Amino acid sequence: MDTANGLAAPVTSAVRRFFAGVGLLLRGIGLYVRSPGLMLLGVVPALISGVLFVGAFATLVYFVDDLAALVTPFADDWPTTVRSLVRVAAGLAFLGLGGLLGVLTFTAVTLAIGDPFYEKISERVDDRHGGTPGEVDVPFWASLRRSVADSLRLVAISALVGIPLFVAGFIPVVGQTVVPVIGAAIGGWFLALELAGAPFYRRGMRLPERRALLKADRPTTLGFGVAVFVCFLVPLGAVLVMPAAVAGATLLARRSLGQSIESVQGR
Repeated sequence: MDTANGLAAPVTSAVRRFFAGVGLLLRGIGLYVRSPGLMLLGVVPALISGVLFVGAFATLVYFVDDLAALVTPFADDWPTTVRSLVRVAAGLAFLGLGGLLGVLTFTAVTLAIGDPFYEKISERVDDRHGGTPGEVDVPFWASLRRSVADSLRLVAISALVGIPLFVAGFIPVVGQTVVPVIGAAIGGWFLALELAGAPFYRRGMRLPERRALLKADRPTTLGFGVAVFVCFLVPLGAVLVMPAAVAGATLLARRSLGQSIESVQGR
């Protein structure tokens, strides 16, 4: 790709491409700062979803000891120290799975609630970077139905992936070190797929095409998605970063399509 024409420069190192993906989120945050009026609209649906999901996660934390005991009845007669270690591992596994699914379902629900707002943010980003080649006019309700259907599919797949991670969470040390890293990578991948939905829909592309294009540059996609995932784990991070993540995902989509990710002068 030609940087002189404002297209994303090719990089060969997976590490460099990963950090290029992180940079797309940072650029999304920059757009957020420069357009506070538009971006603040995106905080409203995220705030509504945030209240619901914080309540749900707090409930999980409250009952996590009971759940850990429920799935480890075999440890009832074990020595106190060993039993406690097993149930702490089980509790952490529950919290890890809950966090992974919580972040993904939060994104899906927030995108559904705020579809008009996030579509506007994504459209504005496209306009600032050269427009939307091959734009397709999709009616609002049709777009919402497709978005919800694709989001449900992604959440279902991530839940299936999360089950082995949940089981692996019982493994001492590995379950508390390696598994969270794998979970962040998987969660980041699905987050990128979800957040990039709007710009691909405007180009008439559904989930299979979106997945194939983002997979072609997986390190960049993972860099963006993992950065968003980590931000979403920070208290209030999901609410504050959501509009910027949508903006960054639009840049990610443009990059994957070989379109300019440099601002057009005067826009």
